[in-house]
Amino acid sequence: MSWFSGVVDRLSGIIRLGTRTSVEGSAGYGNAAAESVNDYSVMNLTAAWACLNLIGGAISTLPLMVYRSTPGGRVLATDHWLYRILHDDPNADQTAVDFWEYMSVALELRGNAYAEKLRGVSGQVIGLDPIPPAIVARSRLSNGEIEYRWTWNGVSRREASENVLHIRGFGGDPLGGMSTLQFGAEAFGLSQALNRTAGTVFRNAVRPSGVYQTATKMTPEQRGEIEEHLAKRHQGAENSGRPLVLGFDLKWQQLTMSPDDMQMLESRKFSLEELCRLFIVPPFMIGHTEKSTSWGTGLEQQTLGFVKFSLRRRLKRIEQALRKQLLTPADIAAGITIEFNLEGLLRGDSKARSAFYNAALQNGWMTINEVRALENLPPVEGGDVPRMQMQNQPITAQPGLGHNGGPPLKEAA
Repeated sequence: MSWFSGVVDRLSGIIRLGTRTSVEGSAGYGNAAAESVNDYSVMNLTAAWACLNLIGGAISTLPLMVYRSTPGGRVLATDHWLYRILHDDPNADQTAVDFWEYMSVALELRGNAYAEKLRGVSGQVIGLDPIPPAIVARSRLSNGEIEYRWTWNGVSRREASENVLHIRGFGGDPLGGMSTLQFGAEAFGLSQALNRTAGTVFRNAVRPSGVYQTATKMTPEQRGEIEEHLAKRHQGAENSGRPLVLGFDLKWQQLTMSPDDMQMLESRKFSLEELCRLFIVPPFMIGHTEKSTSWGTGLEQQTLGFVKFSLRRRLKRIEQALRKQLLTPADIAAGITIEFNLEGLLRGDSKARSAFYNAALQNGWMTINEVRALENLPPVEGGDVPRMQMQNQPITAQPGLGHNGGPPLKEAA
């Protein structure tokens, strides 16, 4: 493809009457701190890295299931063609954890996650290959369809929406979600500037623990003698606490942290909390527990809040995108659904898992074999029958009691 045809291809979505074009910026976003904000610079911020690591890890390690409705409820549709792709192997190179972690990070940073639908000879989707979101341009064509264009490894592509899985982030625009990099550029830029300033200070500034002062003038030889004496007898951990004897009428003056330094530390802490707000992550979940207790029910409730109000909306967004763009009308009519299994969050909490199973078994909404299957245990004979506690029955069913639990009714003579 010639240079001119490449330019025409890039402009085609803009000059066509009645179209809209959207593309992510790749060079970085400007801000008042004059810092370049892009994927690489943001991932160098420890708070952003921790938030993305937490969100991506939580989503990618949850089991993504395909279910089929039955007259008695629903069952796992392990025989469906989508189950292997979504649950195990989305493509030849990535595991399901790798793929969904990549897609989650793309959603968090760019507001969009893309994957090409790989099709077999019969035209059926046999895999999903992720596309870097920064290189994808989206256009609303005059016929109403959305077209995706990108160039990768020197190859230019134009694909209709039927061949691209597009998971949109916050914002709800059909052409794509809002980019956290763009709308959070000021917060990211400030954090980068604070880190850069702190590094420059520690690299260039003189930071002794204190000074020795004297009212008399000292010769270079005398200063050298004192410095050599201090280095030999008092430097290092093994000489810690050793008595110090000096002449020359020297007085020790301790140096403390200046107000400017304290203000910089407070600014960096505030910057960390700002990044947590951007990603809707409780600060304690990335190791910042300064303003909250580090143990107990307070953190348990914050963790539940993260699952309910932050993680759940992300999972729902992915589930609905997969349903809309991967399931056929025949699949939907047959009751095929796609859903993350949130019970996967309990795998590391044996106490909570035990309480959950106990309630399920005692109230009869799970069987013994269903619980054993979740624990990767083989079924047992008679374990497919739901059970309930004997005391959970109507009070009128108790022998010797009358209507509404009153005394027994006397038979008429």
